Amino acid sequence: MPQIIEIHKDHFTISTDPARLDMDAICDFLTRAYWAKGRPRERTERAFANSLVFGVYDGAKQIGMARIISDYAIFAYLCDVFIHEDHRAHGLGKWLMETIMNHPDLQGLRRWTLATSDAHGLYRQFGWKPIGNPDNWMEIFRPFPGERSDS
Repeated sequence: MPQIIEIHKDHFTISTDPARLDMDAICDFLTRAYWAKGRPRERTERAFANSLVFGVYDGAKQIGMARIISDYAIFAYLCDVFIHEDHRAHGLGKWLMETIMNHPDLQGLRRWTLATSDAHGLYRQFGWKPIGNPDNWMEIFRPFPGERSDS
């Protein structure tokens, strides 16, 4: 079980406590995210229950999140990164990435991956770069009904 952390900045909090997650807010965020359109709620709930989730809060209200899938030894996949539209352009995404990259249970990993079509600038600030040897990577992709096939 990964270590639960809680970090405060002004009236904002980032927490990995799963008890704080507001699944209604998360599912609402993801209905507006290009990569999650059509994802059934029950799949989102199962995915979040089996991941290290960084919730971003304004007081008690959830305003963002990011999810890590990891073995905590070699590999981590960053996904479902979202800051509510009303709270963007205030440095919260950058603070969220700093918090994720500094989490004690994610140190020393050999490989991190993510997929994005619009946030390359944010991730580059933390050492991310295009995948090396993309021809070595393969996938099986089975979109949910209504999900974009290019997500």
